[in-house]
Amino acid sequence: MSQETDGISHDALEEWFRARVPGIEPPLDYEKIHGGLSNLTFLVTDQAGSRWVLRRPPLGARLGSAHDMGREVKVVTALAGTPVPVPPVVGYCEDEEVTGAPFYAMEFVEGPVVRSPVEAALFPSPEQREKLGAGLIETLAAIHAVDPDAAGLGDLGPREGYVARQLKRWSGQWEKSKTRELPLIEEVHGRLVELAPPQTATTLVHGDYRLDNVIYSPTGEVAAVVDWELCTLGDPLADLGLLMVYWVDPGSDSVPVLKPATTEPGFPLKRDLAARYAEVSGRDISQLDYFVALGYWKLAIILEGVLARFRAGQYGSGESGGDEFESTVRVLAESAADAIGRVS
Repeated sequence: MSQETDGISHDALEEWFRARVPGIEPPLDYEKIHGGLSNLTFLVTDQAGSRWVLRRPPLGARLGSAHDMGREVKVVTALAGTPVPVPPVVGYCEDEEVTGAPFYAMEFVEGPVVRSPVEAALFPSPEQREKLGAGLIETLAAIHAVDPDAAGLGDLGPREGYVARQLKRWSGQWEKSKTRELPLIEEVHGRLVELAPPQTATTLVHGDYRLDNVIYSPTGEVAAVVDWELCTLGDPLADLGLLMVYWVDPGSDSVPVLKPATTEPGFPLKRDLAARYAEVSGRDISQLDYFVALGYWKLAIILEGVLARFRAGQYGSGESGGDEFESTVRVLAESAADAIGRVS
């Protein structure tokens, strides 16, 4: 077995795992888990078949506070005692000498991630797919019901001014990561600033809540919510708006590169998901179109960063396909412009 994998130093990591996991049986095998476009995620398996998941930033230079492993660990650890299901954390390492960047490991949660029509086929009936959507929404409401102070997350971010902070942060990320000029990004930013609604609630905000950031049990219950690196305190409608961006109704055009499972027959429509959230949470969702526009704009900037990292080789050898993100960013910017046009 090769002793080096992109982003993984086998010997040093084996020593780190041995110090934290009793009874582990080396040597360890590492397999990159594809699908995520931000941090690198690896399935770690020992010779007895026990499994863990390791997350670390992409290779090379990172922008500011992006890919903050410590923040993600803090959130996941704090949520372990709440109704929000999360994977148990094995440990966190800040020492970049171990494998080139801070990282953390968590226990492997058994169950499918419903990322595409392939995984959707595991739940073939309309009743099963309705259950997936209902569980996703009920879990989102549970995240927003967590008391940040009681969970030890009251210092995760400022309580007020969430939208203004998001607009400033992601506009800055665009300037740092853009690979070309795209005036529509700046135009939408101006409209988002102009039409920003007042913040009516402050909750935990996952920051990237979508179907494939949830692990389901084989029978369709939510077993764990993952990918908490963007979690902060803010307006809960931001999570719902971004979920509406990712959730593509059956018969609708899919955003290129996403190929979501939700286009398959039987999944609930996004309008029904939004209504279910309002019912479960008791929140007013009348400003949802604004947060849909914010979600499209933010996702365009995130994928521009992905494009930049692909071109810089930060996802390691053997990864290709980054160029298709160039047109996707433009489509998302256009969708953001359409959505903000519905806001009065």
